[in-house]
Amino acid sequence: MTDRASLPYRPCVGVMLFDARGRVFVGRRIDTPDAWQMPQGGIDEGETPEAAALRELEEEIGTSKAALVAGTAGWLTYDLPDDLIGRVWGGRWRGQRQKWFACRFLGDDTDIRLDTKHPEFDAWRWVELDQLASLIVPFKRAIYTAVVDELGPAVRQAAGTATA
Repeated sequence: MTDRASLPYRPCVGVMLFDARGRVFVGRRIDTPDAWQMPQGGIDEGETPEAAALRELEEEIGTSKAALVAGTAGWLTYDLPDDLIGRVWGGRWRGQRQKWFACRFLGDDTDIRLDTKHPEFDAWRWVELDQLASLIVPFKRAIYTAVVDELGPAVRQAAGTATA
C-alpha cells in the first residue's frame, strides 16, 4: 500500500450547476454503478480555478452555457478510501483539494450532452439541494454537505427560491 501521508492532494474544481428552479445537476458515473456526483476535475497547469470549472462543464457534460455565481471561500479536501490509494490517478494523489463554484445553467436540458469525447456519466438528473449529499459516495459526503452549506444560499437566492 502507498503511504498516504507522503502523497499530495490533487488540485481540483467542482461545479454545482443549478437550473432556474434551484435544482442541481448530478451525473451517474460510468465507472462506479449507482455513484452520482456533480461535475469536477483537475486544474491544468497555469489555469485559474474559474476557467477550470467552466472547462470541466464542457468536457464532462457537453455545455458551456453557464455563468459563475459564487465560489467557496477556501479550498475543501477529502481523502480517498484506503482501497483506492495508489489505484486511481496513477497513484499520485491521496485525495483532492477542491475549489467549488455555483454556476447558473443558461441553456435548456437538450444542451446537456453526456456523449462527450471522454464520457464520465451515463445518466443525469436535476435534484433538490437537500437530496444532494445522500446520493454521493460516502467518502465525499462531508465535502458535498459543506458545499451545500456554503453555496446553497447563493443558489437559492439566484434561483429565487430563498427560504425565510
